[in-house]
Amino acid sequence: MARLPRLSVPGFVHHAIQRGHNRQPIFVDAADYETMLTMLGEGLRQHQIALHGYVLMPDHFHLLATPEGDGLPLLMQSLGRRYVRYFNDRHGRSGTLWDGRYRCTVIEPQQHLLDALTYLDLNPVRAGLAASAADWRWSSHAHYVGAAVDRLVTPPPQFWALGNTPFAREQAWAYRVAAGVAPKTQRALTDALLGGWALGDAAFVADLQAKSGRRVLKGRAGRPRADSSKTDEKSVEDG
Repeated sequence: MARLPRLSVPGFVHHAIQRGHNRQPIFVDAADYETMLTMLGEGLRQHQIALHGYVLMPDHFHLLATPEGDGLPLLMQSLGRRYVRYFNDRHGRSGTLWDGRYRCTVIEPQQHLLDALTYLDLNPVRAGLAASAADWRWSSHAHYVGAAVDRLVTPPPQFWALGNTPFAREQAWAYRVAAGVAPKTQRALTDALLGGWALGDAAFVADLQAKSGRRVLKGRAGRPRADSSKTDEKSVEDG
């Protein structure tokens, strides 16, 4: 069966992930992380994409973003090609770096955007790489708690609604991340990302369906991909 094209719809919030082949490292040291962020910033400007959050992990990275047009696939393709050339040249290697195509889903911002941001912030904690989100340098968390100014980040309206002052919003965000994401919500975010299915209420899904021109929810028919999904799910949840 031919696979569905990825969900990519202008003006909607997208959650994307790209992983290293066989979970191999894609970042070896600070220079690699910084190079990826530089390339990401250039791509965001070129393709007119608002980045709401990100986390770079040793063997994969997540982006939470809203494209103005059809720029997200172009960003991921160009970023992937450029970074592979850089990484291979710098580390004296050749061949593929990525584990196939990136994965992507579209989420309803009112219900799920802040949960998705929290999910990204806590990825290093779930992976055992940091005791808290604040201890991981390579994410958008520091911007949201006021510890740094990250020019890559465009906070969404849902974040601005957390308080009337910068301090109130930053404190509210720190509390939210400390509280974490409910297991059921985490599972929904993971399943939507891995499956490429929309995450939102019926009205949101209907609107997305009309705009995307492809099926956006998993159908009931068909053979389940139990083994594959368990492997992929483990890869994401382990960070």
